[in-house]
Amino acid sequence: MEDRIFDQLETVLQRYDELQEMMSDPSVINDTKRYMDLSKEEGGLREVVTAYKRFKELQSDIADSNEILRESKDPDMTEMAKEEIKDDEAEKDELEDKIKVLMLPKDPNDDKNIIMEIHGAAGGDEASLFAGDLLNMYTRYAERQGWQTEIIDETPTDVGGYKEVVIMITGDNVYSKLKYENGAHRVQRVPATESAGRVHTSTATVGVMPEYEKVDLVLDPKDIRTDVYRSSGAGGQHINKTSSAVRMTHIPSGIVVAMQDQRSQQQNRVKALQILTARVYDYYESQNEEEYAAKRKTAVGSGDRSERIRTYNYPQNRVTDHRIGLSINKLDRIMNGELDDIISALILHDQTAKLEQLGND
Repeated sequence: MEDRIFDQLETVLQRYDELQEMMSDPSVINDTKRYMDLSKEEGGLREVVTAYKRFKELQSDIADSNEILRESKDPDMTEMAKEEIKDDEAEKDELEDKIKVLMLPKDPNDDKNIIMEIHGAAGGDEASLFAGDLLNMYTRYAERQGWQTEIIDETPTDVGGYKEVVIMITGDNVYSKLKYENGAHRVQRVPATESAGRVHTSTATVGVMPEYEKVDLVLDPKDIRTDVYRSSGAGGQHINKTSSAVRMTHIPSGIVVAMQDQRSQQQNRVKALQILTARVYDYYESQNEEEYAAKRKTAVGSGDRSERIRTYNYPQNRVTDHRIGLSINKLDRIMNGELDDIISALILHDQTAKLEQLGND
């Protein structure tokens, strides 16, 4: 391992010890917010600190075993020392690889909740049905992860799919696993309405945006125009008699969010502002996409929603992720939310690209 990484690890170890000392201070314990902030930082360092401490132990053990080899005349002792060196070196090599990954620069959004938008794109009714299938896939995956899901806006179609659906997913490290889902998803299958049995190709787009709190991103109220109006559609007498629907426009970007799914105007305002904040941040990030992608130095993809990232081939029960050339012949299980194989492969590919870049810098 390079000297600069050791220097960084020593700094991390020192910070970790400081955090533990501060967290035992009664004045910090009584300050709930500060204690939670420090606890979160300590938790984020714990894995790399544990690995580094074990790495140092192995270094010491290997040095002791080498000293035995140099000084001992006992054949049994030297043989035992050789075996211990072999085992310790193997574990040390594994730990070194793990530590390098843990020390990669973190995406500051990785621990955030997300707002996911799924749009039926090319393919008419079939595209809207596929959008519904993707919603079901991500919802089931979230359940497997122990996350919570909530549909916060939807435009259903007559055939049972969605022209657009917006879902909030909350839990631990949601963005870190679902950020790779940005892009165009293509489906190849025989639509239910196809009498001749021909395979059609349709697409749906997925947008994944981290949820921002006020402390993360503050929109200037002067830049937001808010209109209220009566809700339309299903919802009973209450929803149609009151001006509970909200339309928010971010004037500099022209982004508009309309929300009428909640029962009260205040609830609609809260949800609309959540979505608007995420969309505005996503908009400004995409303005700098080339610079952003170059900075990330990742081969997983730019995250542009127009970029075709994956094909779901129903006749062959196959899913192919085009960014990393991965094909898996268990589409039925993947559509049931078993996304771990794909997401793990994308994370590994991203980490490998970053490690190679780190080695070239």
